[in-house]
Amino acid sequence: KNVYRLHNPEEFYRAYSETGQLVMMLQEEVKFEMYFRCYSIDQRNVRIMPYEPRHPYHLRYQTEWQAPKEILQKVEQGVLQLNRYLGYDLNTVEFAVRDGVPVAIDFCNPAPDAEVTSVGQANFEWVVEAVSDMAIRKAREHQPGRDNLSWGKFIQAGATRRPLGDV
Repeated sequence: KNVYRLHNPEEFYRAYSETGQLVMMLQEEVKFEMYFRCYSIDQRNVRIMPYEPRHPYHLRYQTEWQAPKEILQKVEQGVLQLNRYLGYDLNTVEFAVRDGVPVAIDFCNPAPDAEVTSVGQANFEWVVEAVSDMAIRKAREHQPGRDNLSWGKFIQAGATRRPLGDV
């Protein structure tokens, strides 16, 4: 939704005008050999789903590729690190793998699609379970009168004027 392939400045300005108040991100097109859509729940649980964005919508989770273990580990670490820095307890992150290197493509989806008709039964059940576990854990850990928010490392570093590596 609202993804544009741009070839020249005129197409850029036309797409920019069409987006109105939407926040958009400009990035290079990544020609990929594998692609993954990943749920991140609670900044600790990751569900990596092979994904083919060029397929029709209802077939996007049906892919042919099998990723090497090293790629999956890099993707998982990237998902966790991005969400810890953003402070997102719920997000989807998409990675395109180009020349064996996972490249984060889309990583600002704090209200991701999780409908069973979109993501399939197994992925839907995983999300429901992971979000339920997070909600129960957060309810148990809640301390009245305290800030119980999950501030990301970017915000923590900025608020305390410390380098990101020190947070």
